Amino acid sequence: MTTEHLHGLIEAGERSDVEFKGEGIRPLSDNELVEAVVCLANRHGSTAGWVRVGVEDDGSITGARPRHHDRTDPLRVQALLANRTRPSLSVRAELAVLSGKEILVIEVPASRTPVGTADGKYLRRAIGGDGTPACLPMHFHEMQALQADRGQLDYSALILPDATWDDLDPLEFERFRRFIRESHGRGDDSLVGLPDLELAKALGGVQANHAVSAIRVLGVLLFGREEALSRLLPTHEVAFQMLSGRSVEVNDFFRWPLLRVVDEILARFRARNREEEMLVGMLRIAVPDYSPAAFREGVANAIIHRAYTRLGAVHVQWHDDHVEISNPGGFPEGVRLDNLLVTPPRPRNPLLADALKRAGVVERTARGIDTIFYEQLRNGRPAPSYGRSTESDVVLVLPGGKANLAFARLVAEEGQADRPLSLDELLLLNHLWLERQLTTTEGSFIIQKPEAEVRGRLQGLVEAGLVEARGERKGRAWHLSVATYRRLGEKAAYVRQRGFEPLQQEQMVLQYVGTHGRITRAETADLCKLGPRQAGRLLARLAREKKLRLHGMRRGAWYEPWS
Repeated sequence: MTTEHLHGLIEAGERSDVEFKGEGIRPLSDNELVEAVVCLANRHGSTAGWVRVGVEDDGSITGARPRHHDRTDPLRVQALLANRTRPSLSVRAELAVLSGKEILVIEVPASRTPVGTADGKYLRRAIGGDGTPACLPMHFHEMQALQADRGQLDYSALILPDATWDDLDPLEFERFRRFIRESHGRGDDSLVGLPDLELAKALGGVQANHAVSAIRVLGVLLFGREEALSRLLPTHEVAFQMLSGRSVEVNDFFRWPLLRVVDEILARFRARNREEEMLVGMLRIAVPDYSPAAFREGVANAIIHRAYTRLGAVHVQWHDDHVEISNPGGFPEGVRLDNLLVTPPRPRNPLLADALKRAGVVERTARGIDTIFYEQLRNGRPAPSYGRSTESDVVLVLPGGKANLAFARLVAEEGQADRPLSLDELLLLNHLWLERQLTTTEGSFIIQKPEAEVRGRLQGLVEAGLVEARGERKGRAWHLSVATYRRLGEKAAYVRQRGFEPLQQEQMVLQYVGTHGRITRAETADLCKLGPRQAGRLLARLAREKKLRLHGMRRGAWYEPWS
């Protein structure tokens, strides 16, 4: 780590992955150092954490004391931490000199299993009561949550010692079979004819060999009686709320078996979800406020991915202009906002995810996130957002409001013409509809794929007559074609986005020079929305025509009025 990088990290202050340990008032003991390392190893996230000894909480550098007589040996520090952690942590320690003082820098890898001190003390990195990062005691249920986040534990597969077969409700087994029958082929039809016990065994809800020997969390979540759920799984809860401005019109909480909850939530959704109709060719197509498929997947994902070790309900909140679905427990390890659309599925509760797929509640492809985005976009709505998610909660927002029926008609017409639009294409068109133009770099961020794939998708849209390109190489931008704007009923928007003709560009440059006295190629490119080469050619032509005078060369070149 370079001195400049280290200075920058210290100036940024303490974070969830950075801990300062000052020794200005008193020396840091070996026990305190071990506990700080254990705390960072148990933090949420998969990247390394850092302990900096010799830096005070306010970022001032006081220096680290020599830990081995008159010096500090980084290898001995590494050995100390490996010997006094369980399981042993392999950290990397090094010394650095900042402001003339020596500090000890320790890189702590994220552990896939909970890490404690040799004497059995477990700590975790979290936000304390004052809103700053702190090291807090790590309880057993939090250890289970950490393992579930990192794919080491399936909480839904754990055995509940106090549960018995009598805690399961025969009516819920029949509800599971009904879901399969009504799933239109999405469910596992082979489960419909099984007796209750065989059905529970096939799903993994019970442990049995002739007789039931144990009930798993999954069995109680799917088939448990209401009283058994409250007693055995007190963290399970789902809320449905209708909010209008600051007033709460509906505020219901359910501690029912999962399929009964899904039944209730979907029934309330259908009762409130309005539709508009449009005519595409000879077909009438309904455009709902919210896509039933997207809503169902959003609710199911919240139930599947919630952390059942944490208190808090899955919330389904119906606002005036959007629906918000949230669940306790952040994204599983490896899932981030910038790879949500492309990362492989990582359910926090795999056994529960499989059971709901076999019931036909969610897609068998395990790519429900694609369904949520695709359904929202094809109905002429803005893209869904997970931007409100935090380390402790996942929040999905489905925008509502007035649909763009013209955009929905365009998507339907492309499908009828045997040119169905892919999710990537819909994401790009949606951005162009809202923001009017797009660069390749922006497209890479939107579809979360390399720029080469973005160019391929955009070129396909160009060949379909939906998009046009403007500019060259790095200055290239994309916008909707004149035919697309016409189909969307926004003819004037094309003229605004297409830009100015050469004569108009010339007039803009001359007016800019008249106002500011000079202009560069970069300023010309920004002013006229041109690529660097196009801007250079425009300026060179104006110089040849003696309308501008060139000064300087290459990057230092600039132009002033000829007279």
